Amino acid sequence: MNTFSIAIHGGAGTLVKGMMTPELETQYRQALKEALDKGYVVLENGGKATDAVETAVKILEDSHLFNAGKGAVFTATESHEMDASIMDGKTLNAGAVSLITGIKNPVSLAKDVMEKSEHVFLAGDGAMQFAKELNYKLEDPSYFYDEFRHKQWLEIKDTDSFQLDHSTKKDSKFGTVGAVACDKDGNIAAATSTGGMTNKKWGRVGDSPMVGAGNYANNKTCAISCTGSGEFFIRGVVAYDVACLMEHKNMSLKDASNEVINKRILELGGDGGLVAIDAKGNIAMPFNTEGMYRASKSSSGKEEVSIYK
Repeated sequence: MNTFSIAIHGGAGTLVKGMMTPELETQYRQALKEALDKGYVVLENGGKATDAVETAVKILEDSHLFNAGKGAVFTATESHEMDASIMDGKTLNAGAVSLITGIKNPVSLAKDVMEKSEHVFLAGDGAMQFAKELNYKLEDPSYFYDEFRHKQWLEIKDTDSFQLDHSTKKDSKFGTVGAVACDKDGNIAAATSTGGMTNKKWGRVGDSPMVGAGNYANNKTCAISCTGSGEFFIRGVVAYDVACLMEHKNMSLKDASNEVINKRILELGGDGGLVAIDAKGNIAMPFNTEGMYRASKSSSGKEEVSIYK
């Protein structure tokens, strides 16, 4: 039987170590562990990689600690605009949504785009119309309200600043969430979900919902979920770049991931990290920031829940 495994992230860049209280660190670790365990159980029970990544990401979306779902940051108009994507490495089918509001679990809507529509990417009003046709419940804005996120926004509202969630100037972090998994059949999948940037304007979309930029899966190479400065990850087509290095240069998962995160994206001026998995269940979790909320678990017995380097 194939080694099955899962890796998740809750964002690169971390609360500056001095600002991270022991209580808060415990909360983060517990949330990561819960998402990891629930995703792993799907694999253990013979479930598909796509279901495992959706399960793990939903747990992270339901936590106010991360910038996705419940904890999504505020836009310039004091609303929430969320993005998500999912990809199946066996079929190369993918689904993505962008600029959606009121949806508790954007990753599930992305999966429905993949499975229940003829399309890959739905955005804004159209994505919301699709959700309504599938009888999605729309949450009240109060569900997404988080005091820490609101304070972040109040500090820069009415300015031209926007804040990536991890800028060191303030006690803040990235919170994009994601998961990659390899199931017992050797099929892999990736899912990513985010609330974007604090104070973002004009319907800004980052890398998270973009196939090949922030999320990618192909059984021949790897499954990748990224977190970082989205503009740079889009320009570097980061997720697909890792797959290309594996396919065309015969690099290992670890070497390809490191090349992209610790060299190529830095050369562009971007920062962040990713979680990656291949069809043999190998895992890589490189990042070039102070830390990355991350966790992994494999049927080979290895388990890790980490924040800092």
